[in-house]
Amino acid sequence: MAGPLPGNVAWGGSVDDVLTALGTRRAGLTAIEAETRRAADGPNVVGRTRGRSAVEIFAAQLTNPLVLVLVTAAAVAQLLGEHGNALVILAIVILNALLAFVQEYRAEHSLRLLRGLVTHHATVRREGRVSDLPAADLVAGDIVCLEIGDIVPADLRLIEAEDLSADESTLTGESLATPKHPDSVPNAVPNAVSERATLPQELRNAAFMGTAIASGYGEGVVVATGARTVLGRTAAQVAQRPPDTEFQRGIRRFSGLLLYVVLAMTAFVFLVNAASGKGAFDSLLFAIALAVGITPEALPIIVTIALSRGALRMAREQLVVKRLMSVEDLGNIDVLCCDKTGTLTRGDVRLDRALDPAGAPDPAVLLRGLLCTGRGATRVLDQALEECEAAPGLAEARARYSLLDRNEFDFQRRRMSVVVAEGGRRLLITKGSPDAVLGVSTSVWGSQGPAPLDEAALAALQRRTADFEADGYRVIAVAEREIGTPHTTPADEAALMLRGLLLFRDAPKADARQALARLRDLGVDLKVMSGDSPVVTRHVCLEVGVTIAEDRVVAGTELAALGEPELRAHVKRFSVFARVTPDLKHRLVRALAAEGRVVGFLGDGVNDAPALRAADVGISVDSGTDIAKEAAGIILLRKDLDVLARGIQEGRTTFANITKYVLNTVSANFGNMTTVALSSLFLPFIPLLPSQILLTNFVSDLPLVTISTDRVDRELLRRPRHWDMALIGRFMVTFGLLSAVFDLALIVALLQVLHTDAALFRTAWFVESTCSEILVTFAIRTRRPFFRSAPSPLLAGASAATLIAALILPFTDLGRRYFAFTPPPQAVMLLVAGVLGAYFLTAELVKGPLLRRLAR
Repeated sequence: MAGPLPGNVAWGGSVDDVLTALGTRRAGLTAIEAETRRAADGPNVVGRTRGRSAVEIFAAQLTNPLVLVLVTAAAVAQLLGEHGNALVILAIVILNALLAFVQEYRAEHSLRLLRGLVTHHATVRREGRVSDLPAADLVAGDIVCLEIGDIVPADLRLIEAEDLSADESTLTGESLATPKHPDSVPNAVPNAVSERATLPQELRNAAFMGTAIASGYGEGVVVATGARTVLGRTAAQVAQRPPDTEFQRGIRRFSGLLLYVVLAMTAFVFLVNAASGKGAFDSLLFAIALAVGITPEALPIIVTIALSRGALRMAREQLVVKRLMSVEDLGNIDVLCCDKTGTLTRGDVRLDRALDPAGAPDPAVLLRGLLCTGRGATRVLDQALEECEAAPGLAEARARYSLLDRNEFDFQRRRMSVVVAEGGRRLLITKGSPDAVLGVSTSVWGSQGPAPLDEAALAALQRRTADFEADGYRVIAVAEREIGTPHTTPADEAALMLRGLLLFRDAPKADARQALARLRDLGVDLKVMSGDSPVVTRHVCLEVGVTIAEDRVVAGTELAALGEPELRAHVKRFSVFARVTPDLKHRLVRALAAEGRVVGFLGDGVNDAPALRAADVGISVDSGTDIAKEAAGIILLRKDLDVLARGIQEGRTTFANITKYVLNTVSANFGNMTTVALSSLFLPFIPLLPSQILLTNFVSDLPLVTISTDRVDRELLRRPRHWDMALIGRFMVTFGLLSAVFDLALIVALLQVLHTDAALFRTAWFVESTCSEILVTFAIRTRRPFFRSAPSPLLAGASAATLIAALILPFTDLGRRYFAFTPPPQAVMLLVAGVLGAYFLTAELVKGPLLRRLAR
């Protein structure tokens, strides 16, 4: 038998049906059968056996259009003798390729961590003998023995179970251990590996690879191995290359726009200059140098600096950024997906109240709950009770009792019991699910002592219990009776008196409501995706102020039956989802992305890894599983939505500053190209030498390296910001043409009024072009009047220093010898100053309508 069984057999059939379908028996396979199946199915390992090499991953980073433009620019700079520029451009390309390489290489490491979840050995029954075998050697049909503490080595259909429970929190997100039994699960559909399979937490007769045995003993037959297991499907999703984030898509669109403009304008400049008799070769060199000069080679390094600075500031807010791109995308998210456990709630189960049957507080019920503790599946609730022992007098009261005997909890009885002694009195105390305890009770404690548990009293207790459960509580009933013997068996759990109820809950965080309000103020929608029940999920959401769209919590079983179009409609329409599996979380995140949303996903378990990888921003916590932290781009040192909200605000600051550079450089470069193209129609000489073009571009970009330190106006932080190619295009054309108008005014004045020669003309244009790009930064960095929005001291200082250097350079030997500048006379400098002043004031007047859209 090779491959997985259909779900209706694996989970819905009887044990004998499963064994027959797998061609095996309770004594296990023979060695020959196992070897044949292993040869057909492959080893029981998670993920690819061979990942991509480091060289393959690095080579894949060199396909971005901007990278190709920059590599071409470096080659041309080298050809023109600008060796320094060539080295700088290549260094930028390599640096950014390395950053992208690190991101994808981590995905390979994620797979290794997933494999590490799988135990290296398993106790297997073959040919009637039990032996310890490598987990990788397991095949479908093997019989595996399970004990407390074991990590399940494959997906198993249980064939025996004694008090067996499994901790499936890393797979399903549920904090309490899941009881297990070998009985068939009716209507399990359609198979073990389908996206629409019965939810894992509903398959009580299954043990899944990578989960831990919390209590008891069991045996199971392997029904799926390796990539066919639930954990294997998670690994396959993590192994996929994550889709480009919104920021990466924006950079790619911007690069394509820039490449189109550069090629079109360069071709035009070459043809105009060659046709005007300036020489085909010189015209070609000039056109190519112009293309290099207008390429924003500083963009990648400015992005890197801005993101790095944002990452450092986020670290002070207790967010650790693993992938620099995540800084930008965190600010841009407009929808956040998260679980309720540990995010909206404290993440640990605590005792909320101990009540008598009438609903009044009763410390005697808490004392009996503490006396009745076990060693198996009830440990989470028992630990919550132990935390209450510091209550006044409780420890002393407990010390008066001695434990004589215990019946451990099992999932058939759904209760446990102990015999304790106080003096000469022996007391049998039973604790368990309300219906299981009420079913063996005949009386109830009341204000006047014991009273019969008649139909009316039973109905009232059942209603009260149901109301507590609807309010999000885990309800445990406590009953007792005196017993004459120090020893006990489960048969003694009869004719009990109900003593009261223990209410447990994972309480909401005190600051959750405030944090959610802050996220709403930032324009971020919340989607809750919980592995818990719809009833509990609804109650927690209502307590902390989550808006439940249409007052409906959508269950995972409903989602699993939907096709992609219907799923997209549901995730757009509703806001709270319960009983969701790893597959469903992954599909929901991808559906949101398909709707054009920028998705943040907060998760900390193995079950969250696929969704973390699929999101624009994967966010995990320092206490999360290794695979979740590897799949995430941002790690919260404290699982707190308020911390995350501060990080979102920091990300928006970073995005706003990068946008300032983009708007500045595209408008200035487009203006320069337009000026060169138009002036080439009537100038008798080439307007700028190739070396002067490259110098102009380099000098004007220098102060903008500090743009990441700039202050950002508050109105730019109120909602998510995305790349807007239409706005960038309009800004480029508007300010580019505005720049060209003043450039041409300068050219006309230089030629017609001052009658400058070629050397002086080029010097004046260099000074004006360089200074105008620096000065206009202070106009377009804010939609407010420039004097009402103070720039950062570093940006102001760097700009002032660069302006002084640009003005001084033509008067130095360096400028004359290497760049063919000539010292401009006073009249030329006054002309340049007048043009610069007029340009700046006009830019202040024109910027309003364009930048107002940016701030909306």
